[in-house]
This record gives sequence, structure tokens and C-alpha cells, in this order.
Amino acid sequence: MPYSSAPLVSTPEPRLGEVPADIRLIVTDMDGTLLDDDKQIPPGLWRTLQLLRERGVLFSPASGRQYATLERQFADVAEGMVFIAENGTYVVRDGVELSSDPLQREAAVRVVGAARRLAAGGVDVGAVLCGKWAAYVERTDEPFLAEVRKYYAEHRVVPDVTAVDDDFIKVALYDFGSAEHGTAPGLADFTATHKVVVSGEHWVDVMNRTADKGAAVRRLQGELGITPAQTMVFGDYLNDLEMLDAAEWSFAMTGAHPEVVRRARHLAPSNNDNGVLRTIARFLHLP
Repeated sequence: MPYSSAPLVSTPEPRLGEVPADIRLIVTDMDGTLLDDDKQIPPGLWRTLQLLRERGVLFSPASGRQYATLERQFADVAEGMVFIAENGTYVVRDGVELSSDPLQREAAVRVVGAARRLAAGGVDVGAVLCGKWAAYVERTDEPFLAEVRKYYAEHRVVPDVTAVDDDFIKVALYDFGSAEHGTAPGLADFTATHKVVVSGEHWVDVMNRTADKGAAVRRLQGELGITPAQTMVFGDYLNDLEMLDAAEWSFAMTGAHPEVVRRARHLAPSNNDNGVLRTIARFLHLP
């Protein structure tokens, strides 16, 4: 659902002539941005990706979702695509890791411990310990696992998530209430040393302070010789803020979190109105 607890702040929509023809990189969040509220791929995406590829424009999904999930969603067109997964902590192209920002095991264990204490105190929350190879959960009830499956195609239920052998890159916590007002305050002890970011109405992620989508985009720009002026970015929630700063052509979706609307330079139609593809087609003059 679009964020609506505060008034939408006006963000100007650019005029056609203002957008340069030399866009070389388009980065978009998935949930609430590219996907509609039913988590569906927008009609016309595959044709748009083909047209962008013909023009030499790199299209990159940037999501809190797992790499395996993103790769599966884009399986038919994944060749050459850069996937910015796990909120920027794991970036992959053609199955090869381009960059990662793994958590120290001790930190991941402490976050899981905090989640367990929150749950014991009555917060309806479950932890997902995100590794490079899979996501690990202890909670086994179907409502929780149903949410995990949406974002983590490769997940395993284990007796103790902290005992698994993997490189941990993020701890995600799903709160059946409000992540921003329920679980996030319970992670206050981590804010001085780690990044605690609300990535959706029900999700909050704990990562290294150096990890975010914006850092991943800037590294990608540096490797490919692409400037912020050649970059177009779309987002809707708090985990997209740094990513918006990495592009001169930054778009908040209509209905986005108010802070995202304030931070973006421009406003796109909502995710339910196919806002990403409509904006790309309009400003890149796609047929």
C-alpha cells in the first residue's frame, strides 16, 4: 500500500526538454516502485528492457530482496544485468559478485538476539539472517514463512540461525505490526555502529554503516564510468534515500514515504500506475 500517514510533499515533475539524452544507467527499487501493490511485474517491462539494451542503457533492479529472488524474477533477461540485492550489500552480474559488504558474525548474532528479546516481550517479529547463499529463519509459522518466501527464494528453516555457515550480509526483521514504530525502536542500540533502516511498512534491516543502495550505485557508476547526470533512479521508501542522492534524475513514486518525496528531485506516477515505465518511456522517448 502507498505510504499515506503524512501529506505528500510537492516535488516537481521535469519537463521533457530538461532530461538529457545521455542516460546510461537506470536503477529502480522493486516493491512499491516497479512492482504494483500485488507484487506484479508491470506490463511492457520486457519490451522496455529490450529497447534500453539496444540503446546501451543498463537497467539495474535495486532491492532489499535476495539476489536469488531477483535473478529468478528476471531470468529471461538476466544476462548482463546488474542486480543490487539486499539493500546494496550484495551486487552481482552474470553470477559474479561485483561487491559485497558482509556483517561481522558477532554483530549478526547480537541483532538476532535483539529480535528474540523483542519477540519474547510481545512484539510479533521474526528475524531473517541473510547470507550470500541463502536466508535463514527459525520461526516456522506459515504467516511468517509466507512473507519470507516473497523476498527470499533461497531460504532455510534451521533450529539456530546463528549456527549456520555462510557469509552474513544483513539481518532483516519482519514485524507484523509497524516496523517503523514497533521493531525499529528496539534496535536503537545498533544505530551508533550499524545502519538500521526501515525498508517497508513491515521490514527493518540492519547492515554495516557503509552499506546502502546509494553506495552500491556509486561503486557501479565508478566501475562503468557513468556519472550521476547519466543516472536515473526510482524509489519509494526509506531504504532508497541514499540511492536517490546518487543520481541527478531521481524520482519518488507518487504515494512514496514523505521523506523520499522530499529527497527526490522529481515525482513519478505511482507504482500502481506503471510509473517507472511511463517515466522512462516519456523522458527517453521510447516508442
